[in-house]
Amino acid sequence: MATQVELAQQGVITEAMRTIAMEEGLEPEQVRQGFAQGRIVAPLNSGRPCRVVGMGQGMRTKVNASIGTSTDLADVEAEVQKALAAQEAGADTLMELSVGGDLDLIRREVLAAVELPVGNVPLYQAFCEAQERYGDANKLDDELLFDLIERQCADGISFMAIHCGINLYTLERLEKQNYRYGGLVSKGGASLVAWMKANGRENPLYERFDRVAAILKKYDVVLSLGNGLRAGAIADSFDRAMVQELIINCELAQIGREMGCQMMVEGPGHVPLDQIEANIILQKRMSDFAPYYMLGPIPCDVTAGYDHITAAIGAAQSARYGADLICYITPAEHLALPNQADVVEGVRAARAAAYIGDTAKYPERGRRRDLAMAKARRDSDWEAQFKLALFPKVAQAIRADRSPADQQACTMCGQFCANKGSANLFGHLACGTAKA
Repeated sequence: MATQVELAQQGVITEAMRTIAMEEGLEPEQVRQGFAQGRIVAPLNSGRPCRVVGMGQGMRTKVNASIGTSTDLADVEAEVQKALAAQEAGADTLMELSVGGDLDLIRREVLAAVELPVGNVPLYQAFCEAQERYGDANKLDDELLFDLIERQCADGISFMAIHCGINLYTLERLEKQNYRYGGLVSKGGASLVAWMKANGRENPLYERFDRVAAILKKYDVVLSLGNGLRAGAIADSFDRAMVQELIINCELAQIGREMGCQMMVEGPGHVPLDQIEANIILQKRMSDFAPYYMLGPIPCDVTAGYDHITAAIGAAQSARYGADLICYITPAEHLALPNQADVVEGVRAARAAAYIGDTAKYPERGRRRDLAMAKARRDSDWEAQFKLALFPKVAQAIRADRSPADQQACTMCGQFCANKGSANLFGHLACGTAKA
């Protein structure tokens, strides 16, 4: 079966491409060309119907929510409820990142519960199974790893973060710089580095990249090139190890694309605000504008408990400069496994960030909603305000909790409502004829 990339290169506009074009306000041919060039992807799976979500050039910035068990907390039903909460809160995609409990069962239950495209990190389960089978995660063998990737694709996973860009040369860069303030913060990346050093071997995901891409291509799954050496502290941003992995991932994105596989690049973790634009320029230039999946980014290291807000600041900048998918951060980041309330807050913060970034990235079409909201507020049109709000139920609940005596105003100003007063004085301002 041909993939979206191959069909696009043959000049075929698929049903998925038409759906994306309609949702994004683009021409189907424009979307087809994006797929053919590898600048647009859609996390799909030929064996599992799911919501069609386009990511890449010309698209609105999408939001991913991550869930998953740990070795301390492994409640299948709780993860299913978090997945449903993320979908209800407006996430575009979901990542199932469990490392505790029955991993096959958890993945399958989540896949059955939601309509969203679901991604994962195969290395997590691979190292868990090696630990259970051999008593040592570093005894993971190649066949177990590749068989697991196939099993997860067969279950219906739509995109996979696979750590192909860590190779022996990348590790040499890490060792020669002699330090890292934040250490290694990727579970998959740290485990893979430990495996390579224990076995004195090249990363099989890099060494046999063609096999990785062939498995994902079989199911038309997006291969998201994982960022295993991402910075876990802003002081490590743009260090040689991080940049070297990005270079390799951008090379692999081109190779995978030429094989007919949908490809996406990941990055970068903790990044100071002034370096976000440069990071995106570098990735886009080296990958020929492959879609970029931003993890965070978190632009400072000291806001535990409010990292969802800090990350939203970084995510808005990322969306502005060309990021295509934002991975949310929850209030529990760096502290604990997120609960359902954390998931909802994380999705809302990331959605606000993506929206703000898109108003700058696409000012012509990105600010129409804001213009409509401005008029609704000027006219005290509360129904229109709720309809236009990103989070209407939240807005309605707050207003209902503090219901005003004058239903045209709110309890912030009451009888001193500025909009109401100015409308009485300057009714001509409400004519709506001025240009935005």
